[in-house]
Amino acid sequence: MPATLQSIKSKLDAKLGQKLMVVAQAGRKKVTKRRGTLRETYPAVFVVDLDQEENSFERVSYSYTDVLTKNIEIAFDEQ
Repeated sequence: MPATLQSIKSKLDAKLGQKLMVVAQAGRKKVTKRRGTLRETYPAVFVVDLDQEENSFERVSYSYTDVLTKNIEIAFDEQ
């Protein structure tokens, strides 16, 4: 796993437009799994467009710090 915020951002920049699953810690012993497409990266956050069949809202954003601290895990679909 990348060790700096900049390396996390550059790895995500290379995967723009790809399908992924985000597993986020939602509290004590709770996790949320969301499928979507990596849409945009910004200096501090990245945006995921969610699959509408599974979710009630269109998009969600996460911080690179969430990836670094392992509050979320990202798994890209293999083509």
